[in-house]
Amino acid sequence: MAWVLKMDEVIESGLVHDFDASLSGIGQELGAGAYSMSDVLALPIFKQEDSSLPLDGETKHPPFQYVMCAATSPAVKLHDETLTYLNQGQSYEIRMLDNRKMGDMPEITGKLVKSIIRVVFHDRRLQYTEHQQLEGWKWNRPGDRLLDLDIPMSVGIIDTRTNPSQLNAVEFLWDPAKRTSAFIQVHCISTEFTPRKHGGEKGVPFRIQVDTFKQNENGEYTDHLHSASCQIKVFKPKGADRKQKTDREKMEKRTAHEKEKYQPSYDTTILTECSPWPDTPTAYVNSSPSTAPAFTSPQQGTCSVPDSNSSSPNHQGDGVSQPSSEQLQPSATIQETQQWLLKNRFSSYTRLFSNFSGADLLKLTKEDLVQICGAADGIRLYNSLKSRSVRPRLTIYVCQEQPSGSPLPGQQLAGGGGEGSGGTPYVYHAIYLEEMVASEVARKLALVFNIPFHQINQVYRQGPTGIHILVSDQMVQNFQDESCFLFFTVKAENGDGIHIVLK
Repeated sequence: MAWVLKMDEVIESGLVHDFDASLSGIGQELGAGAYSMSDVLALPIFKQEDSSLPLDGETKHPPFQYVMCAATSPAVKLHDETLTYLNQGQSYEIRMLDNRKMGDMPEITGKLVKSIIRVVFHDRRLQYTEHQQLEGWKWNRPGDRLLDLDIPMSVGIIDTRTNPSQLNAVEFLWDPAKRTSAFIQVHCISTEFTPRKHGGEKGVPFRIQVDTFKQNENGEYTDHLHSASCQIKVFKPKGADRKQKTDREKMEKRTAHEKEKYQPSYDTTILTECSPWPDTPTAYVNSSPSTAPAFTSPQQGTCSVPDSNSSSPNHQGDGVSQPSSEQLQPSATIQETQQWLLKNRFSSYTRLFSNFSGADLLKLTKEDLVQICGAADGIRLYNSLKSRSVRPRLTIYVCQEQPSGSPLPGQQLAGGGGEGSGGTPYVYHAIYLEEMVASEVARKLALVFNIPFHQINQVYRQGPTGIHILVSDQMVQNFQDESCFLFFTVKAENGDGIHIVLK
């Protein structure tokens, strides 16, 4: 009996020792140096929050998916958008796939939807002048289109339409329940829109965008369902194959460590979700398919809507930029923040920031954004959030001298505190120069003082003994910042136009 009790004591002692040993490691991994932003984001609470971002749970997913049968480039770094090379005029299949789950969007079951495929500029610099760019292309290539549908090869598309004023867009109806493939042909090449054409220059990237709509109560296909796009470059025939081969050979020469920084090449290109096209779609009524499409562009909210000839979502009509719409304000609501992210090409992060207001997003530091979005997108998002107006390279203060009297020399160079002979103080205007050239001085003077620019022949600076010195680019570059000038105008010798003389 005593032996049994002793065995029980031994077993109990061993269990206590094992339990103590199992607790001995708790807290050792929670030291001061164990935390990092990536570890915090990997915690289950954050994963659960990310998975629960859609209000309706797992049902929140794209209703459609578009897959272009063309390989992506292997020379694209991680976290960057994929890039696909296409040959000019070659037919490429875009598969239109129904991605709905059971019970999703029952209103389109058994009905047709409309899709519009467009080719547009990727660079914002070209988007603002896209109308002029395409007009120039149209002038050089009369009768050609930037984008066409290869109808004989396409499957499942109905009632295809093109508008003569929109050379970069095609549209058609299709049934999501049936197999549908649209074969497109891009006829413009990337180097046609480069500023210099001496050979060997890099071509500009384009985007292929697909927008899909359903019918409204009036039978018109105007209710937006889904949009997606991808980045492409277009080469002359067989040029895309050579470029793909070159990129592949370059990647093969890299070390295994360097290859880890790049994406693999995929056989197909999946179009990623993006913001819908800002223009109202065609009044495409199913009951009258023979009726010509009526393209309209009503103004909506603060979004600048392109005209019928425009082909850029950021096209501003008269080319006047609107910086207030580009900058995210702290007072922006959650919905306005989502729209800002979409407009600035951060669509892949809209779910992650679905509960962020403008103030919440602006509070994030550069390090936070890099940890959340990766190096490339994190820095780009930080720069977009903190964007400010560009500081002028030179500021000068100018006042127009009145012909009634001549100020004293001391008053000419005063910082705005001088007075004319009649006791009227001189009022100076600030002129900000973004370019250090003489033509910029003349243009800004004409703008500020309402002088017709075409009437200004020359700009002079009055030198010693009253001589007139021609203002050249080199002289402007040697102006001191915040210099003060009086100026007067004299009639040109031939009587045609005027000269401006700075004192």
